[in-house]
Amino acid sequence: MLWYVIHTKPRQEQRALLNLQQQGYSCYLPLLAIEKLRHGALTVVHEPLFSRYLFIELDTSQAGPSWGPIRSTLGVSRLVTFGMEPATISAELIEQIRTFNQTGRSNPERMFRQGDLVQIKDGPFAGVEGIYQMDDGDRRAMVLIELLSKPSALAIAPGSLRKLAASAALHTGWGQNGENLKVQRV
Repeated sequence: MLWYVIHTKPRQEQRALLNLQQQGYSCYLPLLAIEKLRHGALTVVHEPLFSRYLFIELDTSQAGPSWGPIRSTLGVSRLVTFGMEPATISAELIEQIRTFNQTGRSNPERMFRQGDLVQIKDGPFAGVEGIYQMDDGDRRAMVLIELLSKPSALAIAPGSLRKLAASAALHTGWGQNGENLKVQRV
């Protein structure tokens, strides 16, 4: 039994996985937990680690099931090949991906991290830059801004924030209590 790569139709990885499994094929779709904005709130969603790809374990012997139904399965675009030869994946690599996937599920990739430079998109502070501090647990984020030459913590909806590129700004001296607050454009 060898592992092969299936190329799916756009955003139909789950559909292809379900339909292939219902046909009796052994498949694996690695998912990555990431934080996204949904309806103005940060939520954890599971997205494919490899967009439009999943892995399928197939028997290469004559006794194994036919590969024919794979192409016509809902959600499947094609079996990935190099020339006329299907692309194979080692079982060791699949196991490494599974191990990585198990550790990633418990630690979702955060949209905002403490210390990220953000800009407020709307409201009375629109256009003001600040430093993301933390989620306050009530569908709000704590952002440290400079107000009247003094650092101030501001609770704001995560949907009202835009992350600025790390190279767009340099922030220095941001302590836990906001001492020595400085934001400089480069």
